[in-house]
Amino acid sequence: MCNLYHMAPRDHVERHFRTLLPEGYREVAVGPYNHGLILRRAGAGLQPLMAQWGMIAPGSKVRRPESRAILTNNARAESIASRPTYRDAWRRGQRCLIPCAWYQEPNWETGRNIWWRMRRADGAPWALGGLWSAWTDPASGEIVPSFTMITINCDGHPLLGRLHKPDPQLPADAQDKRSVVPLEPADWDRWLDGDEAAARALLQVPPAERFDPADAGRTDALLADAQGLFRTR
Repeated sequence: MCNLYHMAPRDHVERHFRTLLPEGYREVAVGPYNHGLILRRAGAGLQPLMAQWGMIAPGSKVRRPESRAILTNNARAESIASRPTYRDAWRRGQRCLIPCAWYQEPNWETGRNIWWRMRRADGAPWALGGLWSAWTDPASGEIVPSFTMITINCDGHPLLGRLHKPDPQLPADAQDKRSVVPLEPADWDRWLDGDEAAARALLQVPPAERFDPADAGRTDALLADAQGLFRTR
């Protein structure tokens, strides 16, 4: 799962997604319940919208849960059609694209957490698969848009399977490592406009070659150094 990402530069978004951004757009890091940019379908084009990263459940009295243990910025694909927070938006096809320059994930192979910034190898912005909804504040009547990133299992992936702290109680092939869903330009229309079956067909883990290998390479160097030091003892 992802709990931090960085919005893409304005010119990258406007060029790659062919949409103009609102005034005041800032290229900042976004954490849970901060506001980030989403792109949703509007006619034949894309509508940019700033929204809360953390889906607000239908019928909620507040914009975010009181407990910090409850996060709705990531939604598991396996339960998105049944969980009360997401199911109505999923059923209505309220899918969106989430442009970002990078998103952050933890690597624990050295025995401590090393954050990897997951960038595209080609330098383009990611278009992550998301779901959006609109919530009406019962106190003020304000309509508040919110969104979540969809996640899928990535156990066994040569790059993404290295991320997140392993659960020592589970075998290696049952860790349920999670990945967000990057979508390629050829798939954007199907994601935004297709039916549920078409959308689910796009919930796939991308090939390792799509990622910038810099952070993985730095971790590999640390592991090699540690192995060399162990051998000399």
